[in-house]
Parts: sequence; structure tokens; C-alpha cells
Amino acid sequence: MKVAVLGLDCAAPRLVFDRFRDDLPNLRGLMEAGSHGPLLSTHPPITVPAWACMMRSQDPGQLGIYGFRNRKDHSYDGLSMANASVLKSDAVWDLLGRAGKSSIVLGVPPSFPPKPLNGVQVGCFLTPSTDMAYTYPPDVRQEIQKVAPGYVVDVEGFRTEDKDALLKRIYDKTRMHFAVARHLLKTRPWDFFMMVEMGVDRIHHSFWKYMDPDHPKYEPRNPHENAIRDYYRYCDQEIGELLALFPKDTAVMVVSDHGAKKLDGGICFNEWLIKKGYLALKSYPDKPTPIGKADVDWSKTLAWGDGGYYGRLFMNVRGREPQGTIEPSDYDKVRSDLAAEIEAIEDPSGRPIGTKAYRPEDIYREVRNVAPDLTCYFGNLDWRSIGSVGLKTIHTFENDTGPDDANHDWQGIFILKSAANGLPKGARSGLKIYDVAPTLLGLFGVEAPAGMIGRRLDRE
Repeated sequence: MKVAVLGLDCAAPRLVFDRFRDDLPNLRGLMEAGSHGPLLSTHPPITVPAWACMMRSQDPGQLGIYGFRNRKDHSYDGLSMANASVLKSDAVWDLLGRAGKSSIVLGVPPSFPPKPLNGVQVGCFLTPSTDMAYTYPPDVRQEIQKVAPGYVVDVEGFRTEDKDALLKRIYDKTRMHFAVARHLLKTRPWDFFMMVEMGVDRIHHSFWKYMDPDHPKYEPRNPHENAIRDYYRYCDQEIGELLALFPKDTAVMVVSDHGAKKLDGGICFNEWLIKKGYLALKSYPDKPTPIGKADVDWSKTLAWGDGGYYGRLFMNVRGREPQGTIEPSDYDKVRSDLAAEIEAIEDPSGRPIGTKAYRPEDIYREVRNVAPDLTCYFGNLDWRSIGSVGLKTIHTFENDTGPDDANHDWQGIFILKSAANGLPKGARSGLKIYDVAPTLLGLFGVEAPAGMIGRRLDRE
């Protein structure tokens, strides 16, 4: 038996299962022949921890990665990029390799730098340059350039107002990605195949306002109204070509790491902390400046935040940070006060927006490496976190790192079609991202190792 996993980063249940369902004959066919349902993501619902957790059935605290970037220590040096080198536990393909199964793993975050496995691995969008060694074995890199000249691991410059040029780059990237997938499927032995396509995420962030009547910037009958639907149709066509290459008894799973939703605006996290007296600057900048480049007076600062689709709050603790100001005995009280105040942040009209602030020990089974002291979801992800200072406001309707129309949502997609007897059919609920790895192992008859926190969905 073979198993293929098709990852569509950011694919949203309400688009795939409902709005676009009749436009996606191949995905609809998989749904009708198998089972499908929304897949609850990780805390936070962000690409790098979510795919890593999905393939290991462990939470971000256990893996010690809390976003694209993480604090490497308790200094003030900002955040460093999380990549595959920080992951110590086995992914599905590592466990299958020990069971004698070969794998093709294409663009699954985080997979740079690539690690040896029984098969082939191509690095993900975190790959700094395709001039570097981003494949295993290394010589696959030259092969990719012959199959897909100009191959890129991500859509370059997706935060732009030049939408027509961006659409071309999204399609070009996706076309090359699927061409490499078909080539590897035709030329390599495999038992397990997995690829992740990042174009879905990029087109959501770049074009959501054009299709969603509930988006505050939506304009009826705009020229890009169908850009996202057309791209889903294109991906469905590419998926159909892959399905034609799979043997008939191949179990096929389609998953996303999180979903997507409209973005109403941004909460200027550090501006709010300054206003509340938690963050002090030696000099206030005359233009928007990333917090990492701001002139922070650490001797008077209690806490600072970082930007992104969610907010990370870090506290300046005596004996932990170089110029800590919060006594360790006061840590819990200050953190609780901050959480309560953050959850009370209102929109520009003074209405509550439903923000939640979580302590790491409340959402993770263990806390490895340096976690944020609070993880904050502004307006249940209707608002993103703006980390820059110098904006002179708490609310903004522009993103400080470039145009962005969408935020991540809690639910991704799950579809499973298998010829194995006894598998459930139809719509399902209660699915979690941690269930994917033990289910994949179960399809091969391989027992999930102790420590995986999900359950086998093929047994229910």
C-alpha cells in the first residue's frame, strides 16, 4: 500500500468544503469517496509549528518552536528563524524509513536544512537560496533545475500592490512545484509521498479582500473577484494529474495546517504597551520602526511585544533578562494583570473585540526553549499584531510589513480517501492536527511511538 499526502498551506474549510466545492472535481471526488472535516490547528495556527506538529503529533511546546521566529535565549537580540535544525523528534517519514518504507518529501515546513532519510527530500520555503544544498540527496538540486528551470521555493515578494505580476509569480511557482512532484513520482521508488504547496497561503494573504464581501476593504465587481477561486481550480487540476500517477490502492490525504479569514486591521501592540506604561523608549522614532531597531530603555521596561498574525508578549524579568525589571516574585501577578488588560483592548469604536491571551503552561504539555510569556490572539485573529513603534496609534488598517488581507484561522482541512476496509466515510468533526501522524502510520500498520498525542482516525 502507498500513502500520499497533499498539503495545501492555509486551505480554508469553508472554501474547499462549501463555496468552491463544485469547482473542484478532484477534491470533491476524494471527499465523496472518503471522509472529510475541519482540522483544528496548533497554538498558534502558524505554518512552521503547525506542519512540524502535524508530522510529529507533538505540540509546539514539546517541540520548542512557537512561530516562524523564536527567541534563542533571554537576551534582547530579537528573534531567530526556526528551521529544521531545531527539531529533535522523528517525523512520519523518519519512522517509516525505519520500517523499510521509502519517502518523497517535497516542501514540507520546516525542511531546511534537509536531513537524511530513506528517500528524497526537497527543502521548504524557509530555504534561503536554491544555490544552497536544499535537497537530500544533494544532487537532486541539479535535477530539479532541469525539470523546472528557475525553480523557487516560495512566491517572492507576495506583499505587494502589483497584483497582476504577483498572480503570475504564484502560478509560476505552483506550476514548477507540481512539475517536480510529478518528476519525483515517476523516477523514484516510494511508499510515502508528501508535498506542501505554499501558493494557497500566499494568494489568501494577497487577494482575500477581493472575494470576501465581509472584508472591510471589499469592493463589488472588482477585477480580482475570482482570483482565489480560479487558483483553487488550477490547484485542483494539478492535483488531478498527481492522482493519475498514484496506483489505484493509494490512500490519499489532503490537509492544511490552518485556515484563513478576513483581516480587519492591526493592534499596535508596542504602542499600546507604551501607553499603558509597560514599555519605555529612550527616544520615540519619527517614523514606523521595528521594535528590534527601536531605542528601548530596558531599565524602565516591563514588557514588549512582537508583530505577526498573533501577538507575542515578552516580560523583562530580573535575573532572566539582562536588565530585568520585574521581580520573580511578582511575575505571576504582572502577567495576569497584562493578560486581563490585553483581553480588554477595544476596537476604535470602543467595542470589545474578544482578544485572548494564553500562558504557555496552559496550552502546552511542556515548554521547551524560550516561549512567549503570553500568546495573544487579537479579536480571535480578526486583528493582527503590529510590532513597530512610531505609528502614534493603537489601531491601524495597514500592515507594517506590507499589504495583507487575511489572517490565519483555527481550522484547516482534512480529507482522506483509502481503499482500506472499515475507514469512516462522509463528513467528520472533532479532528485535530495531532491526529494526522498516528493515522498515517496506522495506514502502514506501523504503531505510533509513545509520546504522540493524537489518535488514529482510521480506527473510528
